[in-house]
Amino acid sequence: MKKTTRIFAILIAILLVLLYVSTLVFALIDSPLSSDLLKASIAATIILPVLLYAYILIYRIIKKEEPDSDR
Repeated sequence: MKKTTRIFAILIAILLVLLYVSTLVFALIDSPLSSDLLKASIAATIILPVLLYAYILIYRIIKKEEPDSDR
């Protein structure tokens, strides 16, 4: 379970970095489409971490406490 959690955390971190880079790129290019893409990128940069945090909180509430198999 720890290994899959770590893999998902790395994937989410990479996704967030890509969102930040895309936001920067869309802010710097001069195209009619770039303003709409910039708005979408900023929205995704804000909404994605909020949704992931909410998912983690709900998962912790719903999940039953399991005894650690390491102990």
